Amino acid sequence: MTVSNGKRHITVLGATGSIGLSTLDVVRRHPERFSVYALTASTNVDEMASLCREFRPAVAVMADADAAEQLDKALATLPDTRVLAGEAGLVEVAVAGEADTIMAAIVGAAGLSPTLAAVKAGKRVLLANKEALVMSGQLFMDAVASSGALLLPIDSEHNAIFQCLPAERVRDLPGAGVRRILLTASGGPFRNHTPDMLREVTPAQACKHPNWSMGQKISVDSATLMNKGLELIEACWLFNTHPDQIEVHVHPESIIHSMVEYVDGSVLAQLGSPDMRTPIANGLAWPERVDAGVAPLDLFALGRFHFERPDVDRFPCLRLAAEAFEAGGTAPAVLNAANEQAVAAFLAGELCFADIPVIIERTLVRVPSQPADDFDAIMAADQDGRAQARAEIERLARRTLAH
Repeated sequence: MTVSNGKRHITVLGATGSIGLSTLDVVRRHPERFSVYALTASTNVDEMASLCREFRPAVAVMADADAAEQLDKALATLPDTRVLAGEAGLVEVAVAGEADTIMAAIVGAAGLSPTLAAVKAGKRVLLANKEALVMSGQLFMDAVASSGALLLPIDSEHNAIFQCLPAERVRDLPGAGVRRILLTASGGPFRNHTPDMLREVTPAQACKHPNWSMGQKISVDSATLMNKGLELIEACWLFNTHPDQIEVHVHPESIIHSMVEYVDGSVLAQLGSPDMRTPIANGLAWPERVDAGVAPLDLFALGRFHFERPDVDRFPCLRLAAEAFEAGGTAPAVLNAANEQAVAAFLAGELCFADIPVIIERTLVRVPSQPADDFDAIMAADQDGRAQARAEIERLARRTLAH
């Protein structure tokens, strides 16, 4: 994919989320390097209209048809911006020839279809939607290889690992002399909570991350360590490795974003303030570097770093993710589906925080893994996982009421 007019032409999938807004902030700082071709969002019409007025995309897509109609009316003074709706619109802008770079930042399973379409179209794909790769795994990576797409990881941990590896050996860790990957985790806001305290956690508390500014779903995932579990699976696919070669380190300061240990004893780490604009800028400009608007890191002010082993007894989601990867096939898609349903139920006040992993584990037991040979099989597993998770949530609620 070539860059025209000396600029990268970017489509942002999930423009109104935290990653999307951070991406546009970096773009805003470098108008000579980047321009926006398309923006997409779910239902946030007001935010989307504001972004369209500023960045003047050729296309704007809303996942919801009613929201698209509202946006079209709001943009009556911008006749050059075409408004589309639904998954078909998302896929259209993901593959459009006018854009060479796709920021894949739609949260959850909803991001799989357009992200996979962008990969198959051979785009430069900045992957912030970990669930897409978790769900489709081998299918996704095979599409990258066959299409010639450039896949650049944007999650801060995977971007850190990417930066610590030789570019030509990202998927050949033995050839690069890598012994293992050290994947860091903040531990979330409840790493010192007792099991009884975890049962009392509220959605507001779970959404208040100590270091990062993130959306609700990913904040809850961070608090349960499911975010790290999904990142474990993602790292295995991105870097062609296995959970046995990845060790999770809880690092509460969130300054060391991950490390790579080499066979000679060297450990390379990527450090930076907990600001997603750093990995986003790295992906947008790679292999060059640009100013991301992030303040310089003051190591004197930090003073020291701390590390702990993750407690998989109190936070079993990390274990469940590793087991799903080992099971293979559609098990990771079922894991993700069950987690999305459980987190939604928790945020809606239907489920106790500590019962999120209970729902996920029960769903994995009751939905057998199938071969993940094609997109339809993966999406069927996603639907089966969601239905079973909802049934488990309702069953648990009935038991709670009975007692």
